Amino acid sequence: MRGHPILPTTIVGSYPQPDWLIDRERLKASLPPRVRAEQLWRIPAPWLADAQEAATLMAIRDQEELGIDIVGDGEMRRESYSNRLATALSGIDTRKHGTAIDRTGKANPVPLVSGPIRRVAPIEAQDAAFLRRHSSKPVKLTLPGPFTMTQQAENGFYPDARSLAMDYADGVNAEVRDLFAAGVDVVQLDEPYLQARAAEANAYAIEAINRSLDGVDGTTALHICFGYAMVHGAGVQKPKAYDFLAELDASVVDVISIEAAQPGLDPSILEELPNKIIMYGVLDLSIPEVETPELVAARIRQALRHVDAERLWIAPDCGMKYHSREHSQAKLRAMVQGTEIVRAEIG
Repeated sequence: MRGHPILPTTIVGSYPQPDWLIDRERLKASLPPRVRAEQLWRIPAPWLADAQEAATLMAIRDQEELGIDIVGDGEMRRESYSNRLATALSGIDTRKHGTAIDRTGKANPVPLVSGPIRRVAPIEAQDAAFLRRHSSKPVKLTLPGPFTMTQQAENGFYPDARSLAMDYADGVNAEVRDLFAAGVDVVQLDEPYLQARAAEANAYAIEAINRSLDGVDGTTALHICFGYAMVHGAGVQKPKAYDFLAELDASVVDVISIEAAQPGLDPSILEELPNKIIMYGVLDLSIPEVETPELVAARIRQALRHVDAERLWIAPDCGMKYHSREHSQAKLRAMVQGTEIVRAEIG
């Protein structure tokens, strides 16, 4: 992808939705919903789409004014990172939900697969076109990945999880193609369950991810994470290493997004991905304190000991959905300023 400086900055995916758009207290009361949760929206249905567009414009402008290089739409139209696309596919029961165990060990309502999974029409393409029209910078849009959607569903149709994941992958593939056709520069798959279910990921995740990106023309990224810090609790202890990471070097994905700031990830782990661009998390989203630009610069320098600058993007650890707009702006401003310090050092 062209059109960005060395060490390009970006957000991972979500940006804070305004209080006038969504009930943020209700949103933060539980894990991201797997099924539709229309009750979270404050705006009545006839005006909701217009309100979501206004919030998306706000998210785009905030990023541009802060100096973010690769701009996202902030996922303003979504109740969670995954449920919008996951519930829009045919094969999902429209009368009742299923149940699945989430990454915290609790049972949650999830899509119930009762027939073959198919993408019958574009889902996010109009969002991609809107984002492209309203930003002159490189733009990125996110989608839930096939492995995570499989883990977040109750399978009432397929003979096994792998078969379900392959059809999810075909649906994602059709969607990715439409996003690139709409002018998006980067399409990112969100796959948090690679970490949460590493043993099962070893069985078929790479096959599903590769299938979802087969034949697409554009820069692709993949985000793996340890879970939203603000949902699981501020100060939550996260693992110091990924259980499923080196395996991704064999995938067709161009960019791997990992969180490093909060867990204190040993940056030498980046050497496990010698053929990938790294989207490196330098903002700890579990704490109220805002990093100084100098701290951000120090974290980037640590990463540069293990990966060339041409293969390093700079980002927060995870999505910023559960933070305030003001807190997110302060964090992102420090990220941009810290990146500029290192850019000046490396010329």
